[in-house]
Amino acid sequence: MKHGTRMAVVGLASLLCAAPSFRAQETGAKRVETRLKAAEKGQSSPAIDEVLNVIFATHRFEQAAISPDGQRVAWVEDVVSRHGQPTGKTVIYVAELNSSAKPHRISAEAADAIGDEGSVAWSRDSKELAFLSDAAKAGQLQLYIASAAGGPARKLTSVKGFLQAPAFSPDGRTLAVLLTENMTKAAGPLVAEEHPTGVIKDAFYEQRLALVDAGGGNFRQISPADTYIYEYDWSPDGRRFVVSSAQGNGDNNWWIAQLSTLDAATGLMKPLYKPALQVASPIWSPDGKRIAFIQGLMSDEGITGGDVYTVSASGGEAQNLTPDSKSSASWISWTKAGKVLTAGYLKGNSAIALLDPASRSTEPLWQGDERLQANGWGPTISVAGDGKTVGVIRQAMGTAPEVWAGGIGSWKQVTHKNDKLQPAWGPVKSLTWKSDGHEVQGWLVYPRNFDPGKKYPLVVQVHGGPSYAAMSDWPAVHSFSAPLSGSGYFVLEPNPRGSYGQGEAFTRANVKDFGYGDFRDIMAGVDAAIKAASIDENRLGLAGWSYGGYMTMWGVTQTNRFKAAVAGAGIANWQSYYGENQIDQWMIPFFGKSVYDDPEVYARSAPLSFIKKVKTPTLVVVGDSDGECPTPQSYEFWHALKTLNVETELVVYEHEGHLFANPKHQRDVLERMVAWFNGHLK
Repeated sequence: MKHGTRMAVVGLASLLCAAPSFRAQETGAKRVETRLKAAEKGQSSPAIDEVLNVIFATHRFEQAAISPDGQRVAWVEDVVSRHGQPTGKTVIYVAELNSSAKPHRISAEAADAIGDEGSVAWSRDSKELAFLSDAAKAGQLQLYIASAAGGPARKLTSVKGFLQAPAFSPDGRTLAVLLTENMTKAAGPLVAEEHPTGVIKDAFYEQRLALVDAGGGNFRQISPADTYIYEYDWSPDGRRFVVSSAQGNGDNNWWIAQLSTLDAATGLMKPLYKPALQVASPIWSPDGKRIAFIQGLMSDEGITGGDVYTVSASGGEAQNLTPDSKSSASWISWTKAGKVLTAGYLKGNSAIALLDPASRSTEPLWQGDERLQANGWGPTISVAGDGKTVGVIRQAMGTAPEVWAGGIGSWKQVTHKNDKLQPAWGPVKSLTWKSDGHEVQGWLVYPRNFDPGKKYPLVVQVHGGPSYAAMSDWPAVHSFSAPLSGSGYFVLEPNPRGSYGQGEAFTRANVKDFGYGDFRDIMAGVDAAIKAASIDENRLGLAGWSYGGYMTMWGVTQTNRFKAAVAGAGIANWQSYYGENQIDQWMIPFFGKSVYDDPEVYARSAPLSFIKKVKTPTLVVVGDSDGECPTPQSYEFWHALKTLNVETELVVYEHEGHLFANPKHQRDVLERMVAWFNGHLK
C-alpha cells in the first residue's frame, strides 16, 4: 500500500448510540453536515484556503541530476499556473554550478511551448542529456537527446507505449530505456485502474528493456517478452545489465522479483540471486565483479528501504553488509574506490553514509531533519563521478523544496522558485517515546499561531506503507497535517514499528501483528504528545491513507479515545481484501501465508472482526479505481458503521486510483477532512 490523499456522496448514518444523549449527537451531526455542505460548495474557511493555496502554488521538483563531472545540475520542475494552480506539465532546466549564468531550459518543444518532459539522464562525458518528452504527440512520451549547453533536441524513438528510466551506456553510443509497449497508462498500481468487463483474464503488459543508438535509429527490445523488468544497471564494460525482474503481472509481482544478468547483444538472461524478501536498486561495482543492492521488507515498489547487500556478478551467496544497522538504506551508489555511498532513513531523518564492503564499517557523512530527494520517494541523492559532489532536492516542514548542489553537507542552493512562499501552518518538533521496549520516534506539528496558554485538539496522522516513514517535509496534496495545523490542531505523525528508520528488525516487527504492536506504539505516542504539549486529551482524532487508512479503521475498533476519524483508502477486512486487490503478492511476506492457507492470521487483524465496538464518527473516502486498496473495502466499513448507527459518511471519487490525480479532488478531500474534525473536535 502507498500513500496519497480523495463522486458520489452517500448520506449521513443514523445518529444513535454514540453519545450520552440523542440531542447532543443530533446537534453535532448538524454542525458537521453544515460544514460539509460548505466544503462541497467551495466555502472552506480562510485558514484552509490559505494553506491549500500555498500547497498548490508550490513548485515541485521531480528529479535532480548532477552531471558526472560535477559541473552542472539538471532538474525536472512542475509548472504552476499564474493563478497558483498545478498544470500537470513539467520542464527541464540545467544550471552551471561555477557560473553566474542563468539556468537554461532543455526541451524538445517549440519555443515557449510547455508539455510533459522529464526522466533526465547524463552522458558519461557530461556533454549530452537524454530525456523523455511528449513534444511529438501529447500523452505519448518519446526519447530525445540534446546538448547540455542547449540547442535543438534529436528524437530517437517513435514507439507506442510507456517509456521510463533512460540511461547511457558507458561508451555513450547507446541508450537503454524501459518500454511497456501499448500500455495505456503509467506503470504501477498507484494510478487509476481500468474496469474490465466480459470474460476476465489476467492482462499482462510486460515492461521490457530496450536499446537505441544514441546517434538515432535501430530501436530494439532485448529482454524476454514474458518478463517484466523493474530496474536495471549497465555493467562497466557495457556488455551486460543487472536487472530485477519477474514473470507475469508487473504490478503484482514486484514482491517476488529476482536479480539476473542480461546480455546486451543476445538478450540472454541468467539468474543471479533469488531474494528472501524484496530487492531494489541493483548496481554494478566499478570493477564489474560484484552487484550491490538493497534487500528488506518493503510494502511498495519504489518506496525502498532495507539493508545493503552484495553478490558476485557470477552468482552465489549474497552478503549483508549492514546486518546491525539502525537505519534503512533507500539509495546506493558505488564510488570509484570501491565503497558504497548510501542515503536512507535514520528514524524520521534523512542520512548519508559511506560503507566499506571489506570491513563492513559505516562512516556517517550527514544527517538532518529534512527530506532529501533526487528521484523517487525516499531519501535519495544524485552523485557525480568523484563520489562527493551531489545534486539534491531539499525540503522540510518549514522550508519549501528547492534544488541544491555541491559537496555533501556543504551544498549550495541552485533554484529559488519557492522563495516567496511562507508556511501557513505551525512548526514541527521531533518527539520520542518508549513502547514495549522500543524507542519510537514521530513528529509533532504545532498549531499555527500557537498560544501556550490554550489547549488544542490533536489529530494523529498515520503514514502509509507500512514500510515507510513520516519525515519533516513540505506538505503535499496528500498530507493532512498542514490543513489541520493551519486550522488550529496539533498533529502527531508517528513512526511505529513496521516503519523505516531504525533498522530491518524494527521494520519487520509488525509481521503477522498488524494492529497490535504498531497500534500500541501509536497510542503511547499520543500519551507522550499530551505530556509534551498543550493538548486537550478529550479532543483526539485519528486519520490516515492506505496503511494509515487501515490503522484508522482498526483504531476506532480498539479504543473510544478518538472522538472523530477520517479513513482514506483503508482496509476493513483482510480476508475479503485478499481477493479484491490487484497486488496480493505483497501480503505473503507480512502475513506469512495466503489467506486461503491461514485465514485466522488475516481475521485477527481485520477491523471488521471488532466492528461492533466502534462508537467514533468516521468519514470514509476512496477512489473508484483504486487497485491497491479497492473501493469495496471502504464501502464495507461504511456499511457496517451505518448499520450499527455510528455516524459516518462515504465519499467515492470518480476515476481516481490510490494516489489522486485531479487537483479538485485533492482539495475536496482536505476540505472535507478538516470540516469533519471541526464538527467533532471544536
